[in-house]
Amino acid sequence: MGDSEWKPEKLTRSVVQIPFMSRSRASSRLLNYLLIATLIAMGGFALSLGAGLLAYARIAASLPPPQELQDRANTFKTTSIYDRNGHLLYEIFPQTGGRRTVQPLGSISPYLINATLATEDPNFYRHPGVDPLGVLRALYYIVQPDEQPRGGSGIPQQLVKLTFLSPEKTLSRKLKEAILAIEVSRRYTKDEILEIYLNHIYYGNLAYGAEAAAQTYFRKPATDLTLAEASLLAGIPQAPAIYDPYTNWEIVRGRQADVLRLMVQYGFVTPQEADQAWLEWEGKDPKDILAPFGRGLIAPHFALMVRAQLEDAYGKEVVARGGLRVITTLDMRLQRLAEDAVREGMAKLEGRRARNAALVALDPATGEILAMVGSPDFENDEIDGQVNMATSPRQTGSVIKPLTYVATFEKPDDYWTPATIILDEPTEFPDGPGRPPYKPKNYDGRFHGPVSVRSALANSYNIPAVKALQHAGIPALLDVASRLGITTLTRPDYGLSLTLGGGEVSLEEMTAAFAAFANGGYRVEPHAILRVEDEKGDLLETHERPVLRRAITPEHAYLITSILSDREARRPAFGRLAKRLELPGRPAAAKTGTTDDWRDGWTIGYTPQLVAGVWVGNADNSPMSNDMSGATTAAPIWNQFMREAHKTWPVMDFARPEGVVEIEICAETGTLPGPDCPTRRLEFFKADQPPPPFEEEPFSDTALLRK
Repeated sequence: MGDSEWKPEKLTRSVVQIPFMSRSRASSRLLNYLLIATLIAMGGFALSLGAGLLAYARIAASLPPPQELQDRANTFKTTSIYDRNGHLLYEIFPQTGGRRTVQPLGSISPYLINATLATEDPNFYRHPGVDPLGVLRALYYIVQPDEQPRGGSGIPQQLVKLTFLSPEKTLSRKLKEAILAIEVSRRYTKDEILEIYLNHIYYGNLAYGAEAAAQTYFRKPATDLTLAEASLLAGIPQAPAIYDPYTNWEIVRGRQADVLRLMVQYGFVTPQEADQAWLEWEGKDPKDILAPFGRGLIAPHFALMVRAQLEDAYGKEVVARGGLRVITTLDMRLQRLAEDAVREGMAKLEGRRARNAALVALDPATGEILAMVGSPDFENDEIDGQVNMATSPRQTGSVIKPLTYVATFEKPDDYWTPATIILDEPTEFPDGPGRPPYKPKNYDGRFHGPVSVRSALANSYNIPAVKALQHAGIPALLDVASRLGITTLTRPDYGLSLTLGGGEVSLEEMTAAFAAFANGGYRVEPHAILRVEDEKGDLLETHERPVLRRAITPEHAYLITSILSDREARRPAFGRLAKRLELPGRPAAAKTGTTDDWRDGWTIGYTPQLVAGVWVGNADNSPMSNDMSGATTAAPIWNQFMREAHKTWPVMDFARPEGVVEIEICAETGTLPGPDCPTRRLEFFKADQPPPPFEEEPFSDTALLRK
């Protein structure tokens, strides 16, 4: 007979027939018998009670202290990593355990609480730790092993069985279980016991506790579970291997019906509510109900980078078992846009021997990493998908050129400006003793004669960039790079090719360097963690808004931004491809880069609100197809991401510092106009670095022009 059908039976009193005797004699003898029987009964009861209490005390004394219940129940907890808005990215748990995130009872859905009570222990709030009828039923099935067993242990008994006692099924162990359950119930409130239980029980698929189960099966917190979801989860712990929703959906649905029936029987829900919960999934494919089997990593390269940082700070054991709650800088909206842009951009390059790509997006004001894609497919071993190409140093190509020109702006006496004229012509540069001269070429294979710094940088001409580095000096470029946060340019033998990509820098660091152009010259440190809490919610660390250090002057930062956002200046070299570096309706600055043999394609660009960098290539350093430049590989990905990211943001212009002035110059010489100047234009200058007068010798290669 099932529990739902059980009803208390009516008891009948038996009538004792007493033989007739004389009133006095019979009464006297009856009283004596009753007195003797009473004394014997009282004595027996006292002896039994004393023996029982003594046995109870001896057994209780031999058991583990019940006050250890909380510690024993929480032998491990899952460390959870979230994005900045609370979306779960990744859970870290010991390989010998599973997922567990401890939640207070108030953060668990009342539906799951009531479904658990109805299924496991409907008298939980009324019995002293042991339900007598349940104990009798359990004892019966121990001595009758041929019968089909039925659960008889209440929640306190199940909890002590899981935390204190061995799993053998013997009468002595069952007695110990009952005694310890009573002792636990004396020391803990009912709510405390229920909270520990709901955070401890196993729901299958490595999910321990209600929160882990809710996240595993439905990708939502336990507080948000519906009646349908709660009634499904409540039926799993009795036999997690059998009631596995991923493998035995129909059996689990039958179990869910049992749970709903019990909830109706014990008054937790109405029949109408149970019907509604049951019909919610009627005819649906479980794939449309359950979260995908086996939690895949979300933003995997970012999440694993955060894990490594946590392990460095707190140790692997604390991270694996300590239940840390980690709020990161990641913005899931931007992360999804980044993943889409990388995936779709790489699909368009199919057949061009370009298999890998990475994207990093930062807040230029703080250095917070808002999106990070380390490869198009984390699971693809053929492209080394698990290698984080966002943090792996690669040759930079021309994206380092803006730093070179900053170094020329900073020369104390013979500084350059955006108006400085450089000769773009075949040039041989000394390359050290015993080496042949260095003879760089432009990307388009042509020479462009006298060009301004603005034109040279906007069009990414190589020969002017090498002349710029020769003018500033390699140590000056390395100093600028170091001030902007680049840590990998440490070789002692760099030559002039450094300005064309002869050094290796990670996408993350180079993107952070460009953030200084967007924020007025301040260095930002890319960081991924906003706050870390321990298992109790106490704050372990928080990343306050950083105190930024000035790396370059705001005037020089603006001059670079002015050049990189100049749509007309870049048209000669980029033509129709220039639109890939532009955002419709808003100012944007961007720079591409391509390395020798088409091994690396770069694009890094920014607005006042966001800086993003994209790299395309192959993790094994094999070349892509010919003509796979940064403009044709990385720029489309950058453009798609930036357009989508800014859709809901207001248009902002780059703020011009007070120390930047606009002066009319002679376009051909870069000086103040003389009477014979054929073409004049306006140019930006740092106020204390004006253009030279027309009668003076202009900077750089202008002397050659006059010969």
